[in-house]
Amino acid sequence: MGKAIFIGLSGDTPGKPGIEGELLVQLRASALNHRDVFIRQRLNAGVTFDVTIGSDGAGIVISVGSRDPALQKWVGQRVILNPGKGWKDAIEGPDSKEGYAVMGGTRHYRKGTFQEYITIHERDVEIAPDHLIDAEAAALPLAGLTAWRALMTKAGMNNCRKGAVVLVTGIGGGVALMVMQFAIVRGADVYVTSSSEEKIQQAVRMGAKGGVNYKKGNWDKMLLAMLSPDRPHFDAVIDGAEGDSIGRSAKSLKAGGVLSLYGMTVSPKMPFPMQAVIKNIDVRGSTMGSRKEFRQMVEFVKAHKIRPVISRILQTGLDDLDAIESLFTDMRNGKQFGKLVLEFGEGFEKSKI
Repeated sequence: MGKAIFIGLSGDTPGKPGIEGELLVQLRASALNHRDVFIRQRLNAGVTFDVTIGSDGAGIVISVGSRDPALQKWVGQRVILNPGKGWKDAIEGPDSKEGYAVMGGTRHYRKGTFQEYITIHERDVEIAPDHLIDAEAAALPLAGLTAWRALMTKAGMNNCRKGAVVLVTGIGGGVALMVMQFAIVRGADVYVTSSSEEKIQQAVRMGAKGGVNYKKGNWDKMLLAMLSPDRPHFDAVIDGAEGDSIGRSAKSLKAGGVLSLYGMTVSPKMPFPMQAVIKNIDVRGSTMGSRKEFRQMVEFVKAHKIRPVISRILQTGLDDLDAIESLFTDMRNGKQFGKLVLEFGEGFEKSKI
C-alpha cells in the first residue's frame, strides 16, 4: 500500500481530559511494530482509517481530568503507555468479557501513539524508568510486555535457576532482543538464531553464549553441539516465527521443556510430531500480556537498568511522511537490529544514541 494512506496519522487537539482519572499526555516518541505494517496491509481485523496507528509511546502528562489531589501527582511525570486493554491480571489470558484489544489502527481500541497528544486513563500508564531516554522508553511497551509473558510467565523463567539454557529464535527483532536481555539478567545461558551472521555476533557481544544461522539445514544440531555436557538440551525455546520450530525444538529441548510461541511470521500452521509428545514438550502460545505483567516488566527493567535496543531513531515531525515511510521500509526489509523509533513533539529530548 502506498505511503499516502497512513492510518489516522494526526494529533488530538490539546485540551482538558474529560473523564475522571484520565490524563492528557504530550507524546514525545513512538516506536514501530510489525503490527503497524500488517495494519497498513489490512491484515489485521477491524482496521479503520479514523484511528491513529502506533502501539508504543512515551510522553509527559500535562493535565488530569480530576481535581483529586492524588491524581495531580501525574502532572509533569514522564510515562509509558500500556499498549493493551481488557486484561487485568488473570494468568491464563484476557479476563474481560469484551476481550483483549491492542492500541492503534483498529476500531477495537480507538487510540494510537503516532500523534502529539493522547488522552488515557491513569491506570493504563507507568512512570517511565529514569535511566531510559525518550526513544528507549517508547520502544519498551509492546516488545517488553510480549517478551516478559513469553519468557517469564509461559516459559517459567521468572523462577529459573542460574544456568538454565534458553534458545531465542530470530534475534534482531524487538521482542527477541528483550527476551534475550531478560533471560541473561535472570542468569540463563542464551543462544540465538538468525539469518544474519552480523546479528548473531551483535547478540554475542550483548551476552549471548552463541548462535547459528537458521538458513543452514542442520542448525539444530549445530546449536546442540555448542551446549555443555552437563546441560545438553534447552530448557526453553522462545520463538516468534514458527515454521519448523516444533520439529527442531522436539530434538533440541529437554524432556518436559517448553516451546513458547509469541508469533508465527513464517507460517500460520505448525506440525506436532510424535517425538514432541514422547518428550512431554509443552507448546504454549503467548500474546502480549496483562496489566499486572506490564507493571512487573517495567519494574524489572527499572531494577536492572535494562535498555531496549534501538536500531534507528528518526527525529522529525509527524508531517514528514517520506521520512516516516523509511521506517516502515526498514521494518518490511527486516534489516533492523532492535526497535525503529520516531521522536517528535515540542521539546522532545534529542537522543544521543
